[in-house]
Amino acid sequence: MFTGLSAFPLTPLADDHLDEAAFAGLVERLVDAGVDSITALGSTGSYAYLDPEERARVARLAVAHARDVPVLVGVGALRTSQVLAHVDSAEQAGAAGVLLAPMTYQPLTDDDVLELFRTVTEHTDLPVVVYDNPTTTRFTFTTELYARVAALPGIASIKIPGVPADPAQARRHVDAIRTAVPDHVTVGVSGDALGAAGLVAGCDAWYTAVGGTLPAPMLTITRAVQAGRPEEAAAESARLAPLWELLPELGGSARVSAAIAQHLGLVPGWCLPLPIRALTRAQRARVADVVDGLGLGR
Repeated sequence: MFTGLSAFPLTPLADDHLDEAAFAGLVERLVDAGVDSITALGSTGSYAYLDPEERARVARLAVAHARDVPVLVGVGALRTSQVLAHVDSAEQAGAAGVLLAPMTYQPLTDDDVLELFRTVTEHTDLPVVVYDNPTTTRFTFTTELYARVAALPGIASIKIPGVPADPAQARRHVDAIRTAVPDHVTVGVSGDALGAAGLVAGCDAWYTAVGGTLPAPMLTITRAVQAGRPEEAAAESARLAPLWELLPELGGSARVSAAIAQHLGLVPGWCLPLPIRALTRAQRARVADVVDGLGLGR
């Protein structure tokens, strides 16, 4: 479950409450599409904005509606005791693994982060995915820290930020990480615009944000690489360039995913938690034009 495509669905809110029906529908859509795993409560799933009861409920809903698709659950929080409580909730829900980002307010040191992962791996038998997402957490892993954390029992995968755009540089980057970590620890790429590049460069998995709402094109890319057709994957990613351009233009994958879900009728309205405001009418029209123009409304 730490290879292939792992899709990160939104956690839709309506009137500041969890929209259980919309969330269940998003999960079932991913199952029907054929994703390899589902990661609930990632950054696209707004985990940092939810209280413990909401997060526990999302974990239970994800597992209940994922059928035989493995579910990973994000457990990041500012305090270690809170992280452990979220791990317990994920276990009780029947999660197949957990995703852990080292969240910060006070800046964390490498030793702080290592101890966090050590504590979690000693607390649970669930496999742990290391979530390196400096854009949201403001903490950046080094390759040396990857190696230190990956040496802990229970670490199963590392979710790295997007790789360099140059194919040779991307390959060297992935090879350096792979050399530093144990063979059983998979390397997964994030950053949707560079997902194809990461897979072609040798990443085992694609942890995709927009793929939680639009799984079909991401699966096309992933399956092409798995079948040994990197040129086909690169061509599909290039075709999606208008979609990738929306991400920095409109404030990131969560906002774009929410607008796509709204346009496709997967959620009843703007579904991200305040203070994240809805896109303007013009911005939503831009998203709709790209989705429809690329034939992604399926």
